[in-house]
Amino acid sequence: MDFGNNNLFPLPPEHHQFQMRAHMYQARGLIAADSTGLSDPFARVTFLTHSHTTAIINQTLTPTWNQMLLMTRVTLHGDLTHLEQEPPRIVIEVYDDDALGKAEYLGSTVAVPVVRVSEQPYSPPQLQYSPLFCGSQSGGDLLGAFELIQIPESGKECLPALDEPDGQIYPVPGNIRPVLSRYRLEVLFWGLRELKKVQLLSVDRPQVFIECAGKGLRSSVIQSYKNNPNFTTLVDAFDLVTNISFSF
Repeated sequence: MDFGNNNLFPLPPEHHQFQMRAHMYQARGLIAADSTGLSDPFARVTFLTHSHTTAIINQTLTPTWNQMLLMTRVTLHGDLTHLEQEPPRIVIEVYDDDALGKAEYLGSTVAVPVVRVSEQPYSPPQLQYSPLFCGSQSGGDLLGAFELIQIPESGKECLPALDEPDGQIYPVPGNIRPVLSRYRLEVLFWGLRELKKVQLLSVDRPQVFIECAGKGLRSSVIQSYKNNPNFTTLVDAFDLVTNISFSF
């Protein structure tokens, strides 16, 4: 037998070690799943056989998770140049939490991670919007960034530093988070007109909830919509801290 023929003993596929960082910052325009007109959203990030979830943000359609999901050691097989050009995709699913039952699906999207090989100087990724879809229905937008960082032979100690965790949650690093500003949003309430029936019943005591960047306020309750459809409290306001390009 000719053992000099390498075709009889093919070499094992090339493999590389990576750390995957999913920077889950915000979402907007999510589907309302609760009777309040809001949701309790959390996101699940799946990459190959790895899966992690964000914290739950209660009663909002614009959650700010500000959370980095860390997959510490991921093995990828194949040519490194090809992995840089065509990395595996990341699936992000958003759900409405239900303390008494199964979480309700709100939408999903697919993201392409930025690949950083160990020989290259590191530069932080930029947050980008990804549209969420629930079937054919628009499910809002996700603001996040995803990166695959090759782990050098010297070990994980050589990887870019992380911000200090808050308990078990790592925040999105400061060099990736958007620059925030403080605002006061003033709301002028006048009245309501042409309200439709809800479950075949007429609406008699309506109230309006205003939300922006995870903060909000409620109007006064109209005591009798049929007799007087105007609000008794005409002006209200609330403070918020946000990047204005995201919220407006």
